[in-house]
Amino acid sequence: MLDVTVIEDPEAAAVSLDPVRARLLAELAAGPASAAMLAGKVGLPRQKVNYHLKTLERHGLVELAGERRKGNVTERLMRASAASYVISPAALPAVQPDPDRFRDQLSARWLLALGARLVRDVGTLIGGAARARKPLATYALDGEVRFASAADRAAFVRELTAGVSALIRKYDAPDAEGGRDHRVVVALHPTVKDRPAALEPAPEAE
Repeated sequence: MLDVTVIEDPEAAAVSLDPVRARLLAELAAGPASAAMLAGKVGLPRQKVNYHLKTLERHGLVELAGERRKGNVTERLMRASAASYVISPAALPAVQPDPDRFRDQLSARWLLALGARLVRDVGTLIGGAARARKPLATYALDGEVRFASAADRAAFVRELTAGVSALIRKYDAPDAEGGRDHRVVVALHPTVKDRPAALEPAPEAE
């Protein structure tokens, strides 16, 4: 089972978003189970669960983990193909975000468009590498920083921009024969807590 996989097919995305099938995926991510075992957990007849499992299997969201005999019946034990799923913007090709339409380093929506492109591109690369049975070279850096003031945050952004830009200039070799282009994305945003600040109740007027 993969830790995470990207759903690019629109039909597979629609299938995964169905509440019953999403519940089945969650159950099967915890471990293999048969339609009969799942029926009691989700409160549906075994035949109905089996129908949903076949639909999920057809789109590659679940897979056969094994079989076992139970009386005169052979039960198919299914498992989720991944522990978690991400739906790629490629599933909505006509309306997927395009960060090249505008560039605004201080725009949260542009950051969102960059993130969407990252999901789309990395999902495509993972699929291609899996089909070619080749490793995929990637790198990610994740961390948190608490700024004492807005001025410190602005200074951090300036230094980060200067540092990354210097590295790009140093190692960029546009004329290198056999070289391969790589995209660099660096993001900075407030940490999301359990309850977004936007949802906190406004203070009462005195």
